[in-house]
Amino acid sequence: MSTPSRSTPMDLAAAAAMRGVRGANPLVGAVLTAPDGAVLAVGHHRGRGTAHAEVDAIARWEAARAADPGLAALDTAAFDPADLTLHVTLEPCDHTGTTGPCSEAVLRAGFGALRYAVADPTGDDGGGAARLSRHGVRVEGPTGEAAAVALTARWRAVRAAGRPWVTAHLAQSLDGNAAAADGTSRWITGEASRHHAHEVRARVDAIVVGTGTVLADDPRLTARAADGAAAARQPVPVVQGRRRIPADAALHAAHPVVLQTGERDPHDVLAAIAAHPGPWPHGRRAEHVLVEGGPHVLGAWFSAGLVDEVMAYTAPLLLGAGLPAVAGLDVGTLADGIRLVPDPAEGGPVKALGEDVWTHLMPAP
Repeated sequence: MSTPSRSTPMDLAAAAAMRGVRGANPLVGAVLTAPDGAVLAVGHHRGRGTAHAEVDAIARWEAARAADPGLAALDTAAFDPADLTLHVTLEPCDHTGTTGPCSEAVLRAGFGALRYAVADPTGDDGGGAARLSRHGVRVEGPTGEAAAVALTARWRAVRAAGRPWVTAHLAQSLDGNAAAADGTSRWITGEASRHHAHEVRARVDAIVVGTGTVLADDPRLTARAADGAAAARQPVPVVQGRRRIPADAALHAAHPVVLQTGERDPHDVLAAIAAHPGPWPHGRRAEHVLVEGGPHVLGAWFSAGLVDEVMAYTAPLLLGAGLPAVAGLDVGTLADGIRLVPDPAEGGPVKALGEDVWTHLMPAP
């Protein structure tokens, strides 16, 4: 059951966290170790609504014990919770949201020690370390390991700004076009890309497009499974722009709530989203926004510095004098370009989706 490793437990926790998805919740990993440092369990958070990393590690440890209880006779320490240490990249939460508080789960497990790398900055969610300490757990942290700090740097900045996480969606040809010169765009990317894009839609609270997209394509903007069935939770469509949406638009038939704002500045769009009472699919406020365009909408969000991650779906197709996927950027020289860096989270930064290529990027720090 014990597995030696040259990496530190926090390194392993950070690597495990990268298997998760970015969004409203942070990437978090957890590793449980025995007194001799042997790794007993590794857990990670898979996204909003799923078990947190601490709970995942506890479940894996308990499953291993249940699968082979005879190991207790060979390695008693590995099954004495008070002698074990839980290493977590982010301070355990101490509140009840879509899941219960991780601090309570750690106390129930009976672990004797906790090490965490980064303090939870969000007020209501934080405080888990203090609670554990009050109940006799030996707590060390924040320890500040670089790999763990880097995991949540952008997420912490977004939380500090008090705004939702913003994902930009680009579906484009190899030469960077979202449509051919005559405006035809359905479908540039293949079925596998569209299926992945619908999985992302199901994670978010709001999906932003411009009035131009609504008038040209009449989209439903729903999240659907591979078989075409509607996902359990649907994003709220947000249409930015001043042109009127027709009463018979597909959006109205597909969604009980459609938010249209005459604002074009992305900061004002976020303010309108924050002021809207919902209902939001994942809670009392919008914490994850997906921007799907068109090109001038995407350009405005990039220019405003509000894009936290980019998911680009690129088809093996050349369109020549087509319509660009992103437009309106005020870039006159190479040095003024908006720099992005590969994001290894969620199986990225590059993977094949059928014939297409999915690229996962974040703004350069």
